Amino acid sequence: MPEENGGLFGGGSSWQIIIPLVVLIAVSFIMRRRRSERNPQEIATSIILDLNQNQKIIDEFDYQKRPKKLKTGSWKRNEAKVNFLDESVRSDITKFFSMAEDFNLQVDSAKRYGTVHLSSISVERMKEPLTKSREALNEWLKSNMEQAGPAAGRSGCMGGGFGG
Repeated sequence: MPEENGGLFGGGSSWQIIIPLVVLIAVSFIMRRRRSERNPQEIATSIILDLNQNQKIIDEFDYQKRPKKLKTGSWKRNEAKVNFLDESVRSDITKFFSMAEDFNLQVDSAKRYGTVHLSSISVERMKEPLTKSREALNEWLKSNMEQAGPAAGRSGCMGGGFGG
């Protein structure tokens, strides 16, 4: 029987190659995400991705048994870097993400105490600042991506499509 060195999964040498490779890919993916938001176009793109996901969550909120929390990670990472936007746009985005934080706290509370508390959560008041933020950022991206040219987008073998 060929079970000299193998154990459960066969030759141990293949695992010595696979595990470091998986770790390298994971670290590369994490570093790429952190590194990807260096310029205003990438910051705006990252925030708009969260805003678009939040739009979907809000649109589906009334139909969910277990509500999802709103995405705020991009805003938390880039809040101090949005000076390139007009004051009114920054104000709308700040207002929405502040409401999103409150919403997430309410969702946490509702999950803790059951569905009775879900009726007290309102998404209606968030729709206007969300819409204004999305429209303003889309407009900013449209005008500034044209100025920056095609090289301003993400590059690389994976195209940056995983998780923004």
